[in-house]
Amino acid sequence: MKLDLLLRNADIITMDERRPHATSLGVWQGRVVGLDDDLDGLEAAEVLDLGGATVTPGFIDAHCHTTWFGLGLGELDVSAARGLNQLYALLEAGMAAGSAAGPGTGPATSAAPDWLLATGFSQQQHGGEFPDITVLDRITGNRPLFIRHNSGHMAVVNTAALRLAGAEAASFPDPDGGVIVRDAAGRPTGLVQETAQQLIQQLILPYSSEAIEAALDRATSHYAAEGITSFTEAGIGGGWIGHSPVELAAYQRAASAGRLHARAQLMPVLDVLHPIGGPNSGDASPAGLDLGITSGFGGDFLSLGPAKVFLDGSLLGETAAVSQDYCSHGGTDNTGNTGYFQAEPEALRAKIEAAYAAGWSIAAHAIGDRAVDLAIEIITGCAAKYGPRAVPNRIEHASMTRPDQLPGLAAANIAVTPQASFFFDGGDGMTLSLGPERLGWAYRAASFLAAGVTLAGSSDRPVADGNVLRGMQAFVDRSTASGAIFGNPDERLSPLQALAAYTTGAAAATGTSGIKGSLTTGKLADFTVLSGSPLTAGSIAELQVLATAVGGTFTFRTPGITSPVAADSAATGPFFHPATNRS
Repeated sequence: MKLDLLLRNADIITMDERRPHATSLGVWQGRVVGLDDDLDGLEAAEVLDLGGATVTPGFIDAHCHTTWFGLGLGELDVSAARGLNQLYALLEAGMAAGSAAGPGTGPATSAAPDWLLATGFSQQQHGGEFPDITVLDRITGNRPLFIRHNSGHMAVVNTAALRLAGAEAASFPDPDGGVIVRDAAGRPTGLVQETAQQLIQQLILPYSSEAIEAALDRATSHYAAEGITSFTEAGIGGGWIGHSPVELAAYQRAASAGRLHARAQLMPVLDVLHPIGGPNSGDASPAGLDLGITSGFGGDFLSLGPAKVFLDGSLLGETAAVSQDYCSHGGTDNTGNTGYFQAEPEALRAKIEAAYAAGWSIAAHAIGDRAVDLAIEIITGCAAKYGPRAVPNRIEHASMTRPDQLPGLAAANIAVTPQASFFFDGGDGMTLSLGPERLGWAYRAASFLAAGVTLAGSSDRPVADGNVLRGMQAFVDRSTASGAIFGNPDERLSPLQALAAYTTGAAAATGTSGIKGSLTTGKLADFTVLSGSPLTAGSIAELQVLATAVGGTFTFRTPGITSPVAADSAATGPFFHPATNRS
């Protein structure tokens, strides 16, 4: 037997309790075939001496928006603006350059206007202020404008966009689960929240398959450079989070063309499921996809995960459904606002049960504790009636979780995905909104693990920073931009727990523990090479990703990680010493 790849002289953190550390690792046909003395006497087509560099299981981002992120890389980026004048200047430059025009469907026509699309806006970067629609109209004129908010739960538009949607008039009704924000005179301010975004997005969608494939290429190339080998796309196919009704096909084509550089699990949004034939189960009429396709369909590289459903909104936008009023001025004044559900609870329950009855697992976006209550109640009820699911049920974000909710999550085997990436940019703002009394409920980590709840590392990118090393550091220190510790200091994780969140924890939450998450014989050879150990580094965030491999094939490597071919004709790099079995 000749191995495809042999890593030697490495600090290998396996994340396998039975064999936590190794110095050598062998790969054959995309799988780990052994460690250390398992490999004695075996030759390899490629041997890399890593010079003591650290190898970990490949990072898994269990909740992100990859198409959105990739499209944003090709749109007008306003994230660097600080103050509305800088934002307006960027928009003026975008207008002058004619940038970010439309979703890749061809030149503008009377039927397909030339949109100005921008991404990366947050009022937190502008002293809490939103753009003035009068100024936006002056800059853009009749060109429709759509600025994505970082949270994904709102957007800023101009009058031209509202006019195209027929939503300019004061008498236009808010859609179920959304708000067109208006001033005291009933005039739109340009802010559209939650499902109201769809009024505008439906004029832009669908993106072409080629535009999505290009976005996936850009996004997952970025992922590879950050050590990410697997991710879960949290919403495709419809709703305000999807980009095309054939988004799965675009993913398939990207994978076939070599433009998808990490393994992908895709969550179809609940909106795209429809009544299907076959025998009914219980009280619900099953709702799913044609041919009875459900969660888990696919292979090791591309598969379907749970159905994604939005129960509420966001904390920063104060639209998440909470049990106590949001606060202003650090908790001194109640606002009378407790957020809202995306639809009536009974309507949400009926749609979720129909999907569960058809065989789907459920990933419920629930940020406020009132929404977490509803998610636990519905999921546990479905599981009791229709049985457990091989792909775990999940609560996405679980941002506000009361102490009494922890046992229910653990008992129901519901995984959670709280994003540590929110702490730095959004922690100070959320602290003011929540007030001191319930701040300890926010974005738990250590208490989830102590209660036996599966905790998955994730970013929600591009809503927040997607760099995994910085995400691990955030779990460890919970630092905000002001230098404060966000929430309860006791929720901080150890470095090992933080690494586990993005490896074994994320694998468990995605139902893939049998094939990934640890460097164990027989599992997929997905690994990340780092400049140092995240378990002992003074700052995990300052470590460098030296290489990333999916199935033993490198998707990214720095010049120091040199291939044997390059080594034959050039000086070897600092982490490569050729040992290619030549006598």
